[in-house]
Parts: sequence; structure tokens; C-alpha cells
Amino acid sequence: MTDQLPARLAGHPTVRAVRSRTAPQVPAIIDADWLRRICLEAGADDVAFASVDDPALASEREHADAALPGVRSYISLVVKMNRDNVRSTARSVANQEFHRSGEIINEAAHRITRALEDSGRRALNPSATFPMEMDRFPGRIWVVAHKPVAVAAGLGVMGIHRNVIHPRFGNFILLATILVAAPISSYGAPLDYSPCLECKLCVAACPVGAIGKDGEFDFVACSVHNYREFMGGFTDWAQTIADSSDAADFRSRVSDSENASMWQSLSFKANYKAAYCLAVCPAGEDVIEPYLDDRKAFMDTVLKPLQQKRETLYVLPNSVAKAHAEKRFPHKTVKVVDSGIRGR
Repeated sequence: MTDQLPARLAGHPTVRAVRSRTAPQVPAIIDADWLRRICLEAGADDVAFASVDDPALASEREHADAALPGVRSYISLVVKMNRDNVRSTARSVANQEFHRSGEIINEAAHRITRALEDSGRRALNPSATFPMEMDRFPGRIWVVAHKPVAVAAGLGVMGIHRNVIHPRFGNFILLATILVAAPISSYGAPLDYSPCLECKLCVAACPVGAIGKDGEFDFVACSVHNYREFMGGFTDWAQTIADSSDAADFRSRVSDSENASMWQSLSFKANYKAAYCLAVCPAGEDVIEPYLDDRKAFMDTVLKPLQQKRETLYVLPNSVAKAHAEKRFPHKTVKVVDSGIRGR
């Protein structure tokens, strides 16, 4: 109360203005229908909610609490991407789609968080993409893991390529999560089926064999190639500069196109080298029809152009990824690099 405050503070115009107004009544529980409408109007293509007490999300609890003390709920957002952009052999087209969709979903999350704040709620929207907590690298750099939250909320199921497949939009989506310090009147439930078709096109498309036919996943192989211009890949590029005796030696190790691509990643946004597993996935009600109509034509127009593309594949020395790339894609240049992570 005002009389408990120091006189100088109690008499401040801001304090007097706040104390004189009637505090709005904030319901203890957020209405799920109202919140869903807010999310869709903000730009999300789909949304669902999960409780921080969900046993499936126990691994996220301490991280969510650290980010927003008193957190009670997750809002899981989906923004769909334009499919043919992601499928393009011109990876600049695909990368632009990833980055633009990331901007859209981060903007939607910002708007939703603002609406919650304006309604008297505490909420926080971690980045859906980069930037992340790079002081923790190579450990957990994300504030909250978007994929398990989306699965728990019922927005999809993880495919064998380790991407969430939405029942309608397939894997052509980006995810974001908002943390809210209040319960929500209704939470989602996991899907009772997997949209994944187990067609194994992602296995056939991955140029470094990171996805196994039996469901195994080689994270390091994926990271070393697809994330060549992120994190460890950048460190390896910088190490190459440091290890080179002069400019001629450096240019014998790194091509002009590789340097130009790294410059583009540094000056704009980092380029993914593949993400072909996303490109070829036919799952999802809005995606599957061409695959059902003519599977051969689908593979000819979507899978084979990526398989046949001439490009550089980045692998670790003496790795399974190196052997796979050399055997399956002899027309692609296989380049041995370091992971850029100390101790690996």
C-alpha cells in the first residue's frame, strides 16, 4: 500500500497515477479459444498448447523455469513454408524460404507475447531460429526445444529424419514456442498416429547418409555438412585461415566459392547446405497428393534433381558419412573437414 512506501516514492507522479487507477481483473486461467484466435490473427498457421507439467516435457522444465520463473504453459506455433522453394536445387531459394519463414514466426510470437502482456499476463518468446545462446556452445544453445513441445501439444510427430511432420502441412513448417506464466483452459494431446509414411525418400536424399533406413540418425554427419557455415563449421574455416602459411596456401585449401558463401552467411544469414530430407518428404494431407498420383514422377521432379546436383559434401575423416558420400554420389565433390568442436 502507498502508506508503506517511502514518502518520496509514494509522492512520485507515476506511483500516484498507478495507485489511483482500478486494477483490471485478470482471470486465473487463460481461455484457450481466445488465445488460439490471438495466435492465428498474429500470423501462425496452426497453434496448440501444452502444460509444463506434461511428463513428456520433463526435460524442458528446468530450462523453462530458468527462462520465465513461474511458467505454467507452452504455446506451440506453426508457420508453413512454401514447398517448391524448399525443394529447389538453388539452395539460395531454399535458404531464403527458411529465413523468411523464421522472420514470420518470430514476428507472430512477438505479437502474441505483446497481446498476453497487454492482458496482464507474463510471457516470453524465445527465438524460433537463430540467434541462440552461443555462450553455451557446443552444449544446449536453445532456450526451449520446440520439437518436443509441438509433439506433446499434438501438432505433429517426429519423422525418421528428426523433423516434426504436421498432419496437414507435412514437414514444410517452422516451429516456435511461447512460455506463459499461467495455465490455459485446454491443452492439446499427442496425435494417435504418425503422418510419416516411412517411404525412406529422406534416406535416399541425404547426401551424407545421416538418416538410416532403420531409423538411426547420425547427428554429427548432418551437422558437419548441413551446418557447414554455422558454429563448428565456421570455427573450422577460421582455423584453416590460422593454419595457412600465406594467402596462396589458404586459397589452395578453400575455394573462392566457399569463401564467398561464408561471406554471404556472415553478412546476411547462415546458409544450410542441404536440408534435402525436408525437401523430399511427401507426408501431410496438403502435400501427399502428387506422390500418391504418380510416385515415379514425384521422384523424378523432387528427389532426383537433388541427388544429381553437383556440389561439395563436407565430411569428417574416416567417417561413415565420407564412405557413404563417395559410394552413393561419385559426381559430388567430397571434402574432408574438421568439426570445429574441441575434443571430438
